[in-house]
Amino acid sequence: MQLFQETWLGFLKAAWLTVELTAVSLVIAIVIGLIFAFFRISDNKFLVGIAKLYITLIRGTPLILQIMVLYFGIAKVVLLSDFWAGALALAVHSGAYIAEIFRGTIQSIEKGQMEAARSLGMSYPIAMRRIILPQAFKRAIPPLGNQFIIGLKDSSLVGLLGFPELYLLSQSTAARTFLQFEAYAIAGLYYLVLVLIFTYIINRLETRLHVEKVGVRT
Repeated sequence: MQLFQETWLGFLKAAWLTVELTAVSLVIAIVIGLIFAFFRISDNKFLVGIAKLYITLIRGTPLILQIMVLYFGIAKVVLLSDFWAGALALAVHSGAYIAEIFRGTIQSIEKGQMEAARSLGMSYPIAMRRIILPQAFKRAIPPLGNQFIIGLKDSSLVGLLGFPELYLLSQSTAARTFLQFEAYAIAGLYYLVLVLIFTYIINRLETRLHVEKVGVRT
């Protein structure tokens, strides 16, 4: 395909930016998710309420709307680049789902392990950090991998902010060449290759770590 030969380098750069955006947003989302997961399992009703409100708002509204609200809301306080505005928007969105992932994996650890750690004189934070969280993180690898794949595809919406990822490049290529089908097909091919590559990596990681797949409680 002639268009593919002419544009492969540009699409390759856009693919790298897409992966970079997704990876950064996932790291931030993990931090957000872990915080709200602790809120959800807390005995403090106020913290539980905040976590439930956050998760309900994110799950109950479209991602595109969240991106626009967060982008223009943040812009009123501090001027961010398209990359960081998009990464934060994706992170806030993914954080709600990751919070439930961590809540499920933490609660899947047998309660006797925490009780045993406390009986040995460990405080709750130390027992959580040394005993519970390492196991919870290991069990969270499969759903976190799935969330990364979802985030990779959702990153196409950040193109609406002007960030030059795959979808935005396909739009500009289609407008420039009038080869709409070919341009979008090329972008779809790159997305497919990226998903297949990261699916393989995640599966290999699960196999190597002998990850136990745990259902997440909702």
